[in-house]
Amino acid sequence: MTIDELTPTAAARPDRATSTSGRVEAIHLAPVAGAPMVGVDRVRAIAGLGLEGDRYATKTGTWSPDPRVDRDVTLIEAEVIDDLAATEGIHLAPGETRRNVTTRGIRLNNLVGRRFRVGDAVCEGTRLCEPCQHLTDALGKPILRPLVHRAGLRARIVEGGEIAIGAEVAPLD
Repeated sequence: MTIDELTPTAAARPDRATSTSGRVEAIHLAPVAGAPMVGVDRVRAIAGLGLEGDRYATKTGTWSPDPRVDRDVTLIEAEVIDDLAATEGIHLAPGETRRNVTTRGIRLNNLVGRRFRVGDAVCEGTRLCEPCQHLTDALGKPILRPLVHRAGLRARIVEGGEIAIGAEVAPLD
């Protein structure tokens, strides 16, 4: 079965109206693979590496050295988490998505292939961050199908800077 065959039952959900910019609602890091995500108020984004203190920046635990897999930072929309609870009855605690930055007010899928600013950092959306069976198993919650094409964005950090809760998220092109 391919990821496209897992289209969520609510795939016909209308594209919600959002502004051209949004805000950072939460920031989470994990020091090593499998460790609980830790919420922070701010973090330093390091160009070409990741978020200071996160497992991918330190290459601690399970990670891929494949240069085609950009995961300097991962983002997810708060609206998707809210919708998961409202339509599927699946509630995720902060950080359970295993994404670094939770945003509100901007469609992350629209940032694939585009440069955007998160706080003081400049990022480039490289591809969707699809849900995986590993995360589904770790959470013990049936998130795979309802999060297809909605589980976030992988991005490369082009220019470093500080990312803080409340910071603006906006496309640059």
